Amino acid sequence: MVIHPLTLTDMAKRNCKTVAQQCKYYEVDNIFVYMVETYINGNFSTFRRLYHELNKDARRDFMDFLLSEVEPTYWREILKQTI
Repeated sequence: MVIHPLTLTDMAKRNCKTVAQQCKYYEVDNIFVYMVETYINGNFSTFRRLYHELNKDARRDFMDFLLSEVEPTYWREILKQTI
């Protein structure tokens, strides 16, 4: 019996998701906090994927969250990752 592991290309891509959908899918209380912690822990590709899964309004809300709740030392680096 041959079992093939799922690869990222086998799974459907997630995009244009709301904050509530992302919180439910990733089983977290606040997806924005989760994203910042992911970045701080050095998981840059995961952070980029999470950011690009958000819809336009959620991305704007993330920027508001970033500038109001996150230490300014991380702003520049996190903003670079979102481009």
